[in-house]
Amino acid sequence: MKKRTVYILMSSIVALSVAFFAAVYFLNLESTIKPIVAKVDPSGPPVYTNSLYGEFNKPLNKPMDVVKIGEFVYVSDTNNKQVQVFDQSGTSVFNFGKEGTNKGEFKFPYGIAGDKDGNIYVADLYNGNISIFNSKGKFIKYFDDQKKVLKSPGGLRIIDSKLYVTDIKANKLFVFNLDGKKVMEIGGAGAEEGRFIAPNAVAVDSDQQIYVTDSGNNRVQIFDKEGKFIKIINGSEDGKGDPTFLNPRGVAVDSKGNVYVVNNLAHNISAFDKEGKHLFELGGMGTENDKLYLPNGLYIDDRDTLFVTDTVNQRVSVFY
Repeated sequence: MKKRTVYILMSSIVALSVAFFAAVYFLNLESTIKPIVAKVDPSGPPVYTNSLYGEFNKPLNKPMDVVKIGEFVYVSDTNNKQVQVFDQSGTSVFNFGKEGTNKGEFKFPYGIAGDKDGNIYVADLYNGNISIFNSKGKFIKYFDDQKKVLKSPGGLRIIDSKLYVTDIKANKLFVFNLDGKKVMEIGGAGAEEGRFIAPNAVAVDSDQQIYVTDSGNNRVQIFDKEGKFIKIINGSEDGKGDPTFLNPRGVAVDSKGNVYVVNNLAHNISAFDKEGKHLFELGGMGTENDKLYLPNGLYIDDRDTLFVTDTVNQRVSVFY
């Protein structure tokens, strides 16, 4: 009887101790967890949220472009000659590609885009082709450029089953259907309206207006859906003054119609409204979380989250 009493007392002490330490643990945990909060001003500029760095043993090395397809983020990891894939938390989940000239291999993977079936299109600037992979990174085929007009594909975007491709050496924008038939061609070398020097990226807004970063001319040119020139954004008040851009690269349009331009040599992102009025800038040269160092690619998802490739800092910075 005495042993039973001692056992009950000891069990009670253990139970009370566990309850006490559990209470202390959860109280401390509650005080250290920082809740996710919305932006202070939802109508204001996006704010830095996190960065994607890549695999522990093989971090991103000169990431050039980025796209979100479904629930995954795909990054052209150019110096590693591959594509790295991240989940929503920023964890690298797998990669595909290696250096070479054969199927599924890259020399300079650059622009990246996805179709409605989740297939991944990767432009190879040096191999002069566009490879198509399934969502798991298995090579399917090369994009069938029926007229063989592509020489050095750079920026890619797929909108409404059309593939928009900047050809950096040809100084042109090509538009194809996904069967490889060319449906439109814009540009040619020059500084006049509608012509390009090293066009690097392309975006399309909800009105099917086309935005092309004309890197060598330090401007973004805007065209209607038929390819007719509309206007220029170059950082000056009306787009007709001296440009403030320094080697513009990535371009994207948010749900409000605001245009974001990667200003590569100024290490920032400039935002403009539909009329071309300057709104604000993000970044600035540095290694801190909200800074950039030679940014290049830009993608905005359906929630207006910005993904920007930060080439020297070897990461993708996310703003929301």
